[in-house]
Amino acid sequence: MPPPKDVVKIAIQMVGAIPQLIELQQTKPLASVLKDVCDAWSLPNAERYALQYADGRQTYITESNRRDIKNGSILRLTTSPDQEAEQLYMGIQSKNVDVKTDSLKKLASLSQDITFAQEFISRNGLKQIYSIVEEGNDTGEMLAHTLKAFTELMEHDFVSWENLSTVFIKKIVSYVNMNAVDASIQQLSLSILENMVPTSHLLFEVVKKEVTLDRLLTHLQATNAQLQLKAMALLIALLLSATDTERRDMIDYLREKNIRQFIHKNIIHSSEPLGDEMAHYLYVLQSVSLNLCEHRMKMSMDPYSQEQRDLLQSLRQTAFESESEAPAGTFSTERRRSLCAKEFRKLGFMNNSNPAEDLRRAPPGLLALDNMVYFSRNTPNAYSRFVLENSSREDKHECPFARSSIQLTLILCEILHIGEPCSETAQAFYPMFFGQDHFFEELFCICIQLVNKTWKEMRATQEDFDKVMQVVREQITRTLNLKPTSLELFKTRVNALNYSEILKLRQTERLHQEETLAVPVLELREKLKPELLELIRQQRLLHLCEGTLFRKISSRRRQDKLWYCRLSPNHKVLHYGDVEEGVQSPPIESLPEKIPVADMKMLLVGKECPHTKEKSSGKQNKDVLELAFSIVHDVEEYCLNFIAPTRYEFCLWTDGLNVLLGKEMTSERTQTDLDVLLSMELKLRLLDLENISIPDDPPPIPKPPSNLNFCYDFSQAEQ
Repeated sequence: MPPPKDVVKIAIQMVGAIPQLIELQQTKPLASVLKDVCDAWSLPNAERYALQYADGRQTYITESNRRDIKNGSILRLTTSPDQEAEQLYMGIQSKNVDVKTDSLKKLASLSQDITFAQEFISRNGLKQIYSIVEEGNDTGEMLAHTLKAFTELMEHDFVSWENLSTVFIKKIVSYVNMNAVDASIQQLSLSILENMVPTSHLLFEVVKKEVTLDRLLTHLQATNAQLQLKAMALLIALLLSATDTERRDMIDYLREKNIRQFIHKNIIHSSEPLGDEMAHYLYVLQSVSLNLCEHRMKMSMDPYSQEQRDLLQSLRQTAFESESEAPAGTFSTERRRSLCAKEFRKLGFMNNSNPAEDLRRAPPGLLALDNMVYFSRNTPNAYSRFVLENSSREDKHECPFARSSIQLTLILCEILHIGEPCSETAQAFYPMFFGQDHFFEELFCICIQLVNKTWKEMRATQEDFDKVMQVVREQITRTLNLKPTSLELFKTRVNALNYSEILKLRQTERLHQEETLAVPVLELREKLKPELLELIRQQRLLHLCEGTLFRKISSRRRQDKLWYCRLSPNHKVLHYGDVEEGVQSPPIESLPEKIPVADMKMLLVGKECPHTKEKSSGKQNKDVLELAFSIVHDVEEYCLNFIAPTRYEFCLWTDGLNVLLGKEMTSERTQTDLDVLLSMELKLRLLDLENISIPDDPPPIPKPPSNLNFCYDFSQAEQ
């Protein structure tokens, strides 16, 4: 008798027949199981049949995936994948339009299944699809089904994208470039080109040449949200696959076409909510654009470069123009050198005799010089005011412009993650980035004036330089966290967050910390913890019951495919299944797959997950490792793999799953939530003790009185 885990109770359906309820022995060959099922219905040729799931994606059952079958699963007896592939292979060659259309429609649906796809491709089925596209006789619905089938078949990676013919690629490109083409065909064509671009530089060059940026911008400005999304996806794929020079040229061209303003107005501030996929593409576009600064950031100043020396001299000349107007013969060379050194010292260079030395540190390298020159040329009044104002102060109180600029550039590079690779999943972008050309330089212009303002508010001296820059970093970070929609709004908010406000915030945080460190308060915290931890557990389970939309991510590209997972209201079963784009919260009945909580064995995170081990290691996968987790169920080798959309979702799901497994919640979010709840609860409990110092030790209990004669005897009063 096989162990219970090797036997599952299932139902098998067939059109026009009474369903069979059987106990499927997992150790028994699938061919024998099919023979028994066919014999029960008196069907000959069992090898012509196969089992597939009746609900959901209707995947074919094979020896490799049969262990995924759960108790209570409903299967269907259907034509075997090889027979189905043969029939559809013949059907798509039919002269009958209806037969051909129906065959292509079914092919598009079945091609999602890897077993069927393998059978169809082995019959050289892709060649027939190439022919349909290349001949160009079919349009409309038939062509849409053809392109959909092609996309699904290529998704399995059985065939290299580099095998595509030039004629086929040009035909796909023509659908993107033509105006009188159905939107669904253009979406599929854009998606095919997006998949094609990262696979080889040759294909990248072909697509870049054939699909112009102007054409992509036309699609990006379409009212159809899906067409807009696919156009953005292709644009991002082209940017990521381009060389540094090509990428810079493309970004410059997009700037000329005012693409940022269009995105800011029509996508970010559209009446429709911004989807996760578009948010990710905007994040990548922002990251790629800012990373164009990386080259200058990592380049030290060359004291022998005439161009760089001219830029450096322009800073001095702009600031001290009137003083430098004397004829060349008025001063000796030594006197002129001395005057230049004095002026560079007033500009705030540490090494005033050779200011190029200050810019040898990389990062921020030449990027700091570029920012200073931009500030002096685009806001000359503010620049002159900054320099001359500090020149007139006492030596120890002057704010060094050059030194501040170099350090501020480094701070901005760190805050904006310049030089770091794009995350595969991140969606955090700054809306104000798309509202302004020369964003980094304009942000610098605002922040360098903030440095001067904060310096004066702190009444700082040269010894306080690091403290001032620390406060400025805090001002910038806190303001950026508010996600201002424009640089003007950022400027208003960051200037409102003056040194006094920073001190108040720090003091509030410090007082709160000191308050909570008193011994009686610590004891109260410990008493409150169990109750609040239970509250957090309930919240985590409630979040799992609401469910989350997850994305499937392959090593090749960010996937468009979505799936949803949620916990049943009784906390006994996890339901999951594939969903379409735009579905926010599908009902639990529409999710065909399920895992009983009782069958869950353990939770794996990060590098322990099987789907992260399959990926190539590297910086670009670091964010995926931080968001990956897997549920091991039944026996150890079966896992349900997740890539959380955000770190927040990762924390809530891993905590909730640990609660279901009867383990401690271990995410950093648990500690954050616990601290917030404890802080609120303690403030409420200690409200009456405001401005009363709490002693570390409880007051002593007084000795009992020598007698109790002061007690009133109620019994005598009643008499």
